[in-house]
Amino acid sequence: MNDSDSCIKVCNQLLRGELSAIETYLQAIEEFKDSPAEIEALEQILMDHENSAESLRDHLDEMGAIPDTDSGAWGAFAKAVEGTATLLGESAALMALKEGEEHGIREYEEALDNLDVMEDAKATIREQLLPRLMSHLPKLESLRS
Repeated sequence: MNDSDSCIKVCNQLLRGELSAIETYLQAIEEFKDSPAEIEALEQILMDHENSAESLRDHLDEMGAIPDTDSGAWGAFAKAVEGTATLLGESAALMALKEGEEHGIREYEEALDNLDVMEDAKATIREQLLPRLMSHLPKLESLRS
């Protein structure tokens, strides 16, 4: 596997994580239908994940790769966790979303440490994608309060 193949693999993994987040936030928003302030905050985070997914698709297109179109096994697991958490109430649902964000942060940090990830992809992660994820944590924490 050459560096380009490794970078494609990592970017598709990150894209699947973003697709999983999109699916999970859509599910969570349905559960908060009686809480307009929470819905607004969750929709903003959802839009961030949609923008991040688009950025990753752009990088994959530039590398001549086919972007993944579904979240795969991680997405199914994340949706199941969020579904269970919503049954336990809004606080548990928000905690599950926060844990998903923390998982995403770890994946982006691992990509930054990966020598096979191309510098332009790393620049996007450093300057856009990772800061977006990190900004979600205090938003979710404030919703839990």
